[in-house]
Formats: sequence, structure tokens, C-alpha cells
Amino acid sequence: MIEVRSASVDDAGRCAEIYAPFVTDSWVSFELDAPGAEEMAARIARARQSHEWLVVESGGILCGYAYGSQHRTRGAYQTSCDVAVYVDPGHSRQGLGRALYEALLPRLKARKIHAAFAGIALPNPASIALHQAVGFEPVGIYREVGWKMGGWRDVAWYQRLL
Repeated sequence: MIEVRSASVDDAGRCAEIYAPFVTDSWVSFELDAPGAEEMAARIARARQSHEWLVVESGGILCGYAYGSQHRTRGAYQTSCDVAVYVDPGHSRQGLGRALYEALLPRLKARKIHAAFAGIALPNPASIALHQAVGFEPVGIYREVGWKMGGWRDVAWYQRLL
């Protein structure tokens, strides 16, 4: 059984565990050092103040999370946000990413968010498929915007109006 719920700081350790391989073993995240539980708890608290942070459990095991965060700092961007979803690779292709977005996007809309943006480091066909499946549309590519794992990385940007 899948359950999506609001995250608490008590979920920070497991969220950090899920996120770490995306940082250390791939270019999916542009972070260079994986945050620990304390930093992840601070991120959860910040996201919940202004946007939202959700976790998904399958069979009572926390398997993934998704959140919204500030898109840009200038005032006119306040009704836009960035979104991200991370699912433990051992639980991929079970509909957890979709379940997270189907819960997250209405909550962001209720907070008066009008547009959600997702940056996807390329190549990442699974993430592209997920975002398109939940209604995101491609809006452009930042070419060679990040250097990670010995090479330049492109980021495709996807948008969904809420």
C-alpha cells in the first residue's frame, strides 16, 4: 500500500539516505556533497513553511520524497516554484514518483503557486517520462550549465501551469 504524507523533520535521515547516491554517484543532482540528516531536516522545515515537502511510503517503508521550493528571488516570481522528486532506486517504476507529484501539485496550487518548474540533468529518460506523464512540458535546455563527474552537463527545463 502506498501512502503519501507531509514530511516531518523525523524523516530527514531517511530522505538524506535516499538522496545521497543521486549526489555522489550521478549527475542527477548538481550538489557535490551529500547533505546529512541535520541539513535535510533544515531543508524540510524551510520547504514546509513556504511550499511543501512530501514523503511516500510503500509497505511502511519511506521510499521517496518530493518538494517545492523558491524558483527565483525577485518578487514577481513568488507564484512560481521549482519541484523535485527522488525515489529510492530499489523502489523505482512502482508509481511512487507519480503519486508524489499527484499529491504535491494540488498542495502547491492551494498555496497560490501558478507555475511549477523542474530541471532535469541530462540524460535522464526516466525523469523526463515521469514529468511528461504528470503534465509537464519542455521549455528549454541550459547547455553545459554544470560540471560534474568529469564532464559538462545539460539541464532540460520542464514547466507545468497549475
